[in-house]
Amino acid sequence: MAVMDCISTRIPYRQTGQFSKTVVDYIDQDSALKEFFTYPTTIQGIKKAIEDRKQFNYDRNVLVQELKKQYASVNASEETKNNIEALASGNTFTFTTAHQNNIFTGPLYFIYKILHTIKLAAYCKSSLPGYNFVPVFYIGTEDADIDELNNIHLGGEKLTWNTNQTGAVGRMKVDKELIKVIGLMEGQLSVLPFGSEVVQLMKKCYNEGDTIQSSTFKIVNALFGEYGLVVLLPDNAELKRQMIPVFTDDLLHQTASDIVEKTAEKLTDAGYKVQANPREINLFYLKDDIRERVVRSNSKFKIQNSKFEFSGDQVISELNEHPDRFSPNVILRGLYQETILPNLAFIGGGGETAYWLQLKDLFNRYRVPFPMLILRNSFLVVEKKWQERISKLGFSIEEFFLSEGELLNRVVMNESKNEVKLNGSLSELEQMYESFKKQAAAVDSSLEKHVESLKLQTVHRLQELEKKMLRAEKRKFADQQRQINTIKENLFPGNGLQERHDNVSYYYAKWGRDFIHKLYQHSLNLEQEFVILLEK
Repeated sequence: MAVMDCISTRIPYRQTGQFSKTVVDYIDQDSALKEFFTYPTTIQGIKKAIEDRKQFNYDRNVLVQELKKQYASVNASEETKNNIEALASGNTFTFTTAHQNNIFTGPLYFIYKILHTIKLAAYCKSSLPGYNFVPVFYIGTEDADIDELNNIHLGGEKLTWNTNQTGAVGRMKVDKELIKVIGLMEGQLSVLPFGSEVVQLMKKCYNEGDTIQSSTFKIVNALFGEYGLVVLLPDNAELKRQMIPVFTDDLLHQTASDIVEKTAEKLTDAGYKVQANPREINLFYLKDDIRERVVRSNSKFKIQNSKFEFSGDQVISELNEHPDRFSPNVILRGLYQETILPNLAFIGGGGETAYWLQLKDLFNRYRVPFPMLILRNSFLVVEKKWQERISKLGFSIEEFFLSEGELLNRVVMNESKNEVKLNGSLSELEQMYESFKKQAAAVDSSLEKHVESLKLQTVHRLQELEKKMLRAEKRKFADQQRQINTIKENLFPGNGLQERHDNVSYYYAKWGRDFIHKLYQHSLNLEQEFVILLEK
C-alpha cells in the first residue's frame, strides 16, 4: 500500500498573494489593528489568556453533561473521553475552531483548521504542563446556506447534493440524493489504493434518515478521535440557555448592532474592509424546517417568511421555554461559543479572522473574555508529478503563486531568441528628448512643455509596441502556456488556493490515514506561515 513520504517548506502569507490586507496586517500585528484584538499570538499571549479566563465564572458541568449526551451515539476514543472529563476541571482550557457542516467535510481547509487546533493544544500541553488543553471543533450546524454546503470538488468535477429541504442544514436529513453522491465518489476513488476505505467511511457516517449534523459529527470523530478532538454540536437547548440574557438584550434593545457598527466604522477609517454587517436583531428563529430572521415591527416580533409573530412578552417567553429555537447569526455566534467553552484561542480562516476583529467591543460589553485569534494553517499539497512538470519549465514551486501571465512572461524572457524589451532604447530616447527640451527652451521657454508632451506620446507608443512584441513572441510558446495552465488549474483551481476547492477524499484515497498523520506532523502552532507539502 502507498505511504505518504513528504517534506515541507514555508513561505510568508504575503508572498502567496491570496490573503487580504486585513489578514496579512494582523499576522504582522500591525499597530493599526492593535485596538481590535487582545493577545499577541505567542505563548506569553496564551498565558495571559489563561489568567483572564480564570476570572470568568461559569458552570463547566453543563458543557460536560451535554457533551456526554452528544457522544452517547458514537464510539469515542479514550483520548476524547478523557478530554471531556477534563473539561470539568478549572485548570483545563480549550482551543476552538469552527465550520459549517459541509457534506463529506467540503474543502480541504475544513481538515487543516481542525489539525491546527489539535496541534496547538498538544504544543501548549508540553509548554505549559500545569494546565490541560482540549482541542474543540464547533460545528456550525445552524447555517442555512445550502448552496455553499451541498457540494464537493473531486477529480475536476463538482459533485452536488440536490435537495429541496429547507432551514438549518444541520437539521436536514441524509436522503437518497445524498447517497447517490457517494456512489459518484466511489466511481472516481475506487481505483486508488485507499479508495474503498474512504468510501466505506462515507457510507458508515452518512446513513439515510440521519441528520446532516449527526453525520458530520460522526465523520469528524472518525477522522480525528484518535487525537482526542472534542466535537461540539451547538444546536442545544441547555447550552443556549446560558445565552438567554444576551439574546434578551438583543431582542429588546438591539445592543450588539450599535456596538459592532461603531467598530466597523473604526476599521473602515483605518483602511480595512468590513467582513460582517450586523442586523438590528442578530438572531434567527429555528423551528421544524424554517430558519428565518427575527425582525421587529413596532411592538411585534415577526419571523420573516413565516406565519410566526410574537409580542414582546411572548418572544421572551418563547426564548425562556425554547432557547434552542433561537440561533445567533455571525455577530453573536462567537459570543455564544466563548460563553459555553473555557476557550483561549479561536483558530479561523482569513474571513473569520477579519470578522472576529469587529467583535472585541461586543465581548467587552458582555464581560466575556475575547479569545486570541490565530489564522488557521494553510497547505499546498504538491504531488511528485506536478513538481516534475514545474521543474521542467524551469520554475520553483514558490514561483507558481504568480499569475499565469507573469509565469509565461518569465518563460519568454528566459527562452526567447528575440529581444522583446525596449528598455535600453527607451532610456536613450528619453535622454534625446531632454536634449531637445533644453534646445527648444533656449529659443522659447513655452516650447519646453510641448517637447515634454511629444516625449510622453512617443514613449507611450513605444511601450505599446513593446507589449505587442511580447504578445507576438508569447504565441511561439503555446506549448509552455498550456503546461502552465494545466499545472495552475490543478494546484490553484480557479486562480484560488487548492485548499478552498479540493475535497480530502482524493488525498485519503491515495495515501490513506497517513495523509492525515502527515498533515498533523507538518502543522504549525503559532508560527503563522503558509506550508507547501511536497511528495517525495
